[in-house]
Amino acid sequence: MLRSLALATAVAFGSVIAVPAFAQDAAATAGAQQTPPQVVQAISDQLSKAIEGHQAELKNNHEKLIGVIDSVFLPHFDIDYASILVLGQHAREASPEQRSRFAKAFYNSITHRYAEGLLDYTRGRVKVLPFNGDLNDKRTIVRTQVTMDDGKTVAVDYAFRKDRDGNWKAYDVIIEGISYITNYRNQVDAEIRKVGIDQLITNLETQGEKALETMEKDSGNTTK
Repeated sequence: MLRSLALATAVAFGSVIAVPAFAQDAAATAGAQQTPPQVVQAISDQLSKAIEGHQAELKNNHEKLIGVIDSVFLPHFDIDYASILVLGQHAREASPEQRSRFAKAFYNSITHRYAEGLLDYTRGRVKVLPFNGDLNDKRTIVRTQVTMDDGKTVAVDYAFRKDRDGNWKAYDVIIEGISYITNYRNQVDAEIRKVGIDQLITNLETQGEKALETMEKDSGNTTK
């Protein structure tokens, strides 16, 4: 079950490792031509091609797995906006350099923590539900269902916003009504009050996913 939830989380958060400029340009062009539901479906299709039949290889090559996440998800994820939401009130206090470092360190940690959840991915595991209602000019929600190992389904919603270039980008994932942005914002807030933003960033940069685990234990949150 946790590995399936990891899949859903990885789909939303992606990673912060840089991709070639030509790949970003191509993805931006494609994104401008797709609605959010089409973006999620395209990601699902690309993921199945990249994962299926390569699980053993990717399990033994973690960096290659991270590269798969990078190439499939990064062009469709608004890292800067999401990081501001996670920092909450502390975003106003942070310098541009601190916000940039935090975004990279935090989402790199998220990606490494949930990467192996993608190894369970098979075609059809994520079902994009029919879109109901009007498409907001700036924000919308894409609803999906993730099939668990026991056959049960979990409701997973993806929050999208349109960026300054007019492209739809995901910035949050809501699993069974629980927003990961809100969840981590509470943990980040507590950690900043405890050690300060500079130390938090350093911990994320040097410890990665272990720093996330420590934050969760300190907050009494066991979500994984």
